[in-house]
Amino acid sequence: MTDYPVSMETHPQVQAFFDEATNTISYIVKDPTSTACAIIDSVMDIDYAAGRITFDHADELIRCIKDQGLTLEWIIETHVHADHLSAAPYIQQELGGKIGVGSKITVVQDTFGKVFNEGTEFQRDGSQFDALFGDGDTYNIGNLQAFAMSTPGHTPACMVHVIGNASFVGDTLFMPDGGSARADFPGGDAGVLYDSIQKVLSLPDQMRLFMCHDYGPNGRDIAWETTVAEEKAHNIHVGGGKTKEEFVKYRTERDAQLSMPKLIIPSLQVNMRAGEVPKDHDGNPMLKVPVNGL
Repeated sequence: MTDYPVSMETHPQVQAFFDEATNTISYIVKDPTSTACAIIDSVMDIDYAAGRITFDHADELIRCIKDQGLTLEWIIETHVHADHLSAAPYIQQELGGKIGVGSKITVVQDTFGKVFNEGTEFQRDGSQFDALFGDGDTYNIGNLQAFAMSTPGHTPACMVHVIGNASFVGDTLFMPDGGSARADFPGGDAGVLYDSIQKVLSLPDQMRLFMCHDYGPNGRDIAWETTVAEEKAHNIHVGGGKTKEEFVKYRTERDAQLSMPKLIIPSLQVNMRAGEVPKDHDGNPMLKVPVNGL
């Protein structure tokens, strides 16, 4: 069992929003005893070929919160996503709330600050975010107490956010038939990822687990909710008592076959800035393409 402050008697209300373009699931998590809520892993729409950014997905979240008369207190990023852009600043401008991420964001910023040849004006101290969570740090959503669990391996800053009997696992785990996240990005490590997954699986068996992504393996319908018990029994990468050595071998061989996510270049630049699009010297939104840098 875990030493974290788990409260299985607390049942937050969870609404899921699937973004078909990036296979991302965003969540509104509501305190059942108040109007307070949080958004987890929002999406900003981008037509990369056209260099055009829009906010249809974020507007759906905003509209839902307004229609229900909710108060947004937190905009949580489970990690610096490499496959979609965060809409956190846009949502914050509309609804308020604090933007939070894992404290190891500084490691990610340092790594990719070099990849994208960012100048000294790019702060690498996480100051773009309102809150940096360390392992075990707690925060409140109304009367709900949440805590952040450090789960590096996919990226150094990955966190699982546990809110009552619901945990939001980011890219650390996929649905049982989807396995786990890749670990070959700069700062990733398959062995560390295995250890992080074991931390998640040490949560109570009936803990609800909510995925950040799903791709409908073998043609099944898109899904995003499972349990610790289901993952322990059936996850194709770590379930059934698979050893760390087995996992690292599989993950390393599998990652060597994967192409880069199609939105990794804009995503990293935007998400390491808490969702802000970088600007050129004239103040115009501008993205870089590092050649042979990833």
